[in-house]
Amino acid sequence: MSAPERTRVAVVGGGPAGMVLGLLLARGGIDVVVLEKHADFLRDFRGDTVHASTLTLLDELGLATAFGRLPARLLDRAEIRLDAGTARLTNLGASIPGRHRGIALVPQWDFLEMLARAAEEEPCFTLVRSAEAVGLAHDGARVAGVRWREYVPGAGASPGGAQREVRTLAADLVVACDGRGSAVRDAAGLVARRFGGAMDVWWFRLPRREGDPAGGIGRLSSGSFLIRIDRGDYWQCGYVIPKGADAELRAEGIEAFREHVARLAPEIADRLSEGPRSMDDVKLLDVRIERLPRWHLDGLLCLGDAAHPMSPVGGVGINLAIQDAVAAARIVGGRMRRQAGPVPESVLAAVQRRRWWPTALLQGFQRMAYALVVRRALGRKDLPRREPRGMPLPLRLLTRFPALQRFPAYFVAIGPRPEHAPEWARRPEPL
Repeated sequence: MSAPERTRVAVVGGGPAGMVLGLLLARGGIDVVVLEKHADFLRDFRGDTVHASTLTLLDELGLATAFGRLPARLLDRAEIRLDAGTARLTNLGASIPGRHRGIALVPQWDFLEMLARAAEEEPCFTLVRSAEAVGLAHDGARVAGVRWREYVPGAGASPGGAQREVRTLAADLVVACDGRGSAVRDAAGLVARRFGGAMDVWWFRLPRREGDPAGGIGRLSSGSFLIRIDRGDYWQCGYVIPKGADAELRAEGIEAFREHVARLAPEIADRLSEGPRSMDDVKLLDVRIERLPRWHLDGLLCLGDAAHPMSPVGGVGINLAIQDAVAAARIVGGRMRRQAGPVPESVLAAVQRRRWWPTALLQGFQRMAYALVVRRALGRKDLPRREPRGMPLPLRLLTRFPALQRFPAYFVAIGPRPEHAPEWARRPEPL
């Protein structure tokens, strides 16, 4: 495996934030190496929502045509079905300003490969796959690089009885974009503050049939909550469970799981046998809402879920991480284009200051959604069935006054403080 021993910026994690940051910095003439743990991007049930703010960024980067070739599906309507009635949110794109008027659902592996192809056109960019970060290198108190080794799935530390070689990539700046389980964040001793949201999600697929409604569907009843996302020929489904209940509920087996889903959504009961064949096909998402008090050390910056793990509510996590990356590229990249050597920690702190309040605001929105909807469902699981309670006030207002729907539509699709690519990273669309 060929990889440089030194670079100006070492990005750990080839997810949306890492790939966008690498692309932007490389376009600014800054040497950057992205270490991606896996050999490819093919992992199911990763966040696949590409919001209007990110679509606008792709326009600025000259990647709209390349994105248009991907198998995307536009989501601009949703409904929440409760025992007391159904709240419908329709034509949400009409409330979104600009060229892009909805949320695009696209497999994340296709999106990341598109970014990788664009980045690899830049001579300053290197992507190293199967590269697992195992620690940090230091120069005194400053983080001065990342230690990594070849990743072999399921092999542990000693595949075939031989230790894998640990290499060091020296860098002026290390950026942790390796997600909610960030090895870099842990190696640095940074500890996140955890907020509310005592739930996890089981992800699985079901066939989608002709005549099924389009968009997103939430089904909420006593003790249960099911989400279905229209992916064209299949439904991406999320079944919400109480935090920490995975092992106990999984032990009940696939038939018990099918019975739970069938009671909640009888209209899809006839296709459950075509869905997950065993509980191994039902993937757990460990839901967290966390935020580091400090996203940086001297020589190290954390972005995206490495700095602030998000709940899946609203599908905003990917887009928030990308906005982090764009802000970091503009602030940090601007400094590195002007001056050689390590980046002062004051510059890294400027990235956190800029992205702090949008993160806190979106996490507050997720916590409110959990309190108003999810906790209501999970909290009633052990209570006897009663007459259906009324629809929550926010849903009643959105249903009765459709004009109010523009606010959540804008908040999710654009978000607070959208970021724009620096001029030095923009490219025209290819002819």
